[in-house]
Amino acid sequence: MRRLPAAAAALTALALLVSGCSGGGDRATDGTVRLSFQSLAWQKESVDANKQLVQEWNAAHPDIQVDYVQGSWDNVHDQLLTSFEGGEAPDVIHDASDDLADFAYGGYLADLRPLLPDRLTGDIPRQSWETTTFGDGVHGVPFLQEPKVLIANTKILEASGVRIPTPEKPWSWPEFRDVTEKLTDEGTYGVAWPLKEPVSVTLNLGLSAGGQLFHRGADGKVTIRFDAGDEVMPGTVRDQVNSDSSAARSALGMGGSDTLPGFFGGKYAMVPLGFSYRQQVVEQAPEGFQWTVLPAPAGSGGLAQGVSPQTLSVAEDSPHKKEAVRFIDFLLRPANMVRLARGDWMLPTGTEALADPALHTQENGWAAGTALARALRPAPAQSVRGYPEWKDKVATPALQEYYSGAIDTEELRRRLVEDGNRVLARYQR
Repeated sequence: MRRLPAAAAALTALALLVSGCSGGGDRATDGTVRLSFQSLAWQKESVDANKQLVQEWNAAHPDIQVDYVQGSWDNVHDQLLTSFEGGEAPDVIHDASDDLADFAYGGYLADLRPLLPDRLTGDIPRQSWETTTFGDGVHGVPFLQEPKVLIANTKILEASGVRIPTPEKPWSWPEFRDVTEKLTDEGTYGVAWPLKEPVSVTLNLGLSAGGQLFHRGADGKVTIRFDAGDEVMPGTVRDQVNSDSSAARSALGMGGSDTLPGFFGGKYAMVPLGFSYRQQVVEQAPEGFQWTVLPAPAGSGGLAQGVSPQTLSVAEDSPHKKEAVRFIDFLLRPANMVRLARGDWMLPTGTEALADPALHTQENGWAAGTALARALRPAPAQSVRGYPEWKDKVATPALQEYYSGAIDTEELRRRLVEDGNRVLARYQR
């Protein structure tokens, strides 16, 4: 999920109040259907792409007019909950799949299965649809996704003589640990792990080593296990920080953007970041700085990693669900999906859009990221009831202490599993 700077978020919140976000599509006296589309785009390229597509739709559909409403990632969950309960929800809702479960199970989002055209359902792979399937319904269209990649300092990498990984032959987790030791030199750490919010990174990259953590039984209930595959990714990071000194301890409390000044200054040879951070690198890197995009390490699960795609949903209370889905189908035509992906520096979910040559160029690492698309899977906790509480009260503090070296693997396991299962049990009675 993308985050706006605080000042921008405040302005966005003010804009929402001024605009009223008075969703619930209406029909004008002349018979024109009016839909509200709340977008969470925030980068200029992305906002421009979304607004331009709305203008193109309105020009071609005088009988179905769409009003663009600017939302914010920073407060979207609470803002949507308030609008749902107040009967003022937008007709078309931009969000992320890991934010939909409560809204879907709460009856706030329409089941799109009877409304979606075959073109759209056939173009987006099954594993992407799984991210928006809750119970028996599909409550959103997944359209943009973001793998984790290694953004590396080319000069440091080439000078070290280490093997350069490719999607066809990535580093294994043990090899990655060895490489970061080799890249570590006076004044330079091999890697910086920005783990201010450690849970999603740990779960999503853990899939590459066969980790799953959440297991659904025959009765449909979910329990937590911390198996050998779940240990690989966090164990590697803990060893890099506490045993090898090849990962910067100070980065553990950072967000992704916080690591970029040190990366540009040669303090870190590599930083694991979301694919869209390339835009910040392009905009902020000093002149002449050379960088490259590498695949994240792989294990028994290959390059698999979890993602929570951005989504488009329709409010259950919308009186114009068919028209809203027609607009979504227009937004996500292959050429338009490419425009949205490039505006957000992310990958489209649609197979036809993903094949567009514009997303396979070497420039700015597009081809390196696109090569990972087939390995992307639903985030492990995608539809787990009680996950937010488990994340905030159990997993975040436990992982932060583990990565810093304050607790060992057995204590991490006990807290994630024993304390975690007590939390989940309350939601599954």
